[in-house]
Amino acid sequence: MARMRLSVLFLLAASALVSCRAEGGVAVLWTDRADFAFYADRFNASQSLYKVEVFHIEAPAARLSAGEHGRPDVVVAGRSDGGAFRKLWLPLDGLLAEGSGERIGAAFFPALLEAGKFGGTQYLLPVSFNAPFAVFAADSGPLFADPVTTGLEELRDLGAAFNVRSGTGYSRIGFSPTWNGDFPLVAAGLLGAGFVEDDPLGWDGDALAGAVGFLRDWNGRANPGIRATDDFTYRYLNAPPAVLLPASAILLAAMDSSEYFTLTGDIRDGLGFRWISGTDSIPLSDDVAFLGLVAGENGRRTAGRKAAEAFVLWFFRADTQRELLQRSADFGQTELSFGIAGGFSALRPVTEEVFPMFYPELPETIPPADFLVPPGPLPGDWAAMKAEVVLPFLREAGRQEPEAETADLAAALADWVRLNRFR
Repeated sequence: MARMRLSVLFLLAASALVSCRAEGGVAVLWTDRADFAFYADRFNASQSLYKVEVFHIEAPAARLSAGEHGRPDVVVAGRSDGGAFRKLWLPLDGLLAEGSGERIGAAFFPALLEAGKFGGTQYLLPVSFNAPFAVFAADSGPLFADPVTTGLEELRDLGAAFNVRSGTGYSRIGFSPTWNGDFPLVAAGLLGAGFVEDDPLGWDGDALAGAVGFLRDWNGRANPGIRATDDFTYRYLNAPPAVLLPASAILLAAMDSSEYFTLTGDIRDGLGFRWISGTDSIPLSDDVAFLGLVAGENGRRTAGRKAAEAFVLWFFRADTQRELLQRSADFGQTELSFGIAGGFSALRPVTEEVFPMFYPELPETIPPADFLVPPGPLPGDWAAMKAEVVLPFLREAGRQEPEAETADLAAALADWVRLNRFR
């Protein structure tokens, strides 16, 4: 009898799915954000008219542009705003002008929403974002002039004041700009280098030279010199920052907000952070996630367009995202993935009012909305280009003596493109 009941239930579910497909009620979603499998499951359970099927695909916009793996109805991914991908997306202005969509459009952080426009038309909706943090032991908070943000000069000066010589070396060095993650790139961006999509990449040469000089002066003059800094690095930086900071071996670490908020709660209890900023601006990390509705063949609507639009209008509601955050917390997922799709929500009311319910550090540390500056369009292969060319260039240049000749980034990039064009 139990087996018969299961068979009946399966047949009913299959019949419902077939019915959805027949009515164009099933949308296929490609994404590089694992959280969307959970989000789609919640959407599917919330109503019976539409379904969303999720496929995890790395670099989905590039795969779609290359014509691989079929054609989805909706894509959610980072680095989807490059020029090569713009022909993939359908305009969203009509969707935002209808019913609840109008309220959704007003809820986004304005600069993030603007980043999804091409030629004044909305093609992409921002989903989530991250930002660079300066992290420190909690009792070091009073050293900072501002309770929310900090700048390059303050980080340099606080780090230098923390340095302690011991015998022939140093037992403490506050911070080196070439230690952690993307910090050299963050510094270059704050100093005006402005990496953007070109053929394949463009930047301000004078500003980049100034950034290299700033990094060298930091290591070579504010810190005890390149050799002593390297010696300290090799001797002490074999443990994660979350261990070194409370032990007072270093004063500062740089990390992405998603990395910080996926530290366990008991570790974060002993730490504090400031958003790394320029003058009235906070450069967002280059992994801003966007959502786009895919144009079908000849620019037409895809078969699952209705289901895709229903999912979009459901997902970009503050009450929906609050429920998703609550369920993530209930299932212990917050230490595996931060916030919404791995970052702060692009919906301002969610980040400003809902996130502090789940991340108690935030009520005092939310910067003004107009401070947030998303990156400009970047090449589709920016992740590999950054990891293999740009960051190694900046780190190595920053570790040289102030008077040393700087390598040619353009030549290194040209070599990389030549060797990787068939990757």
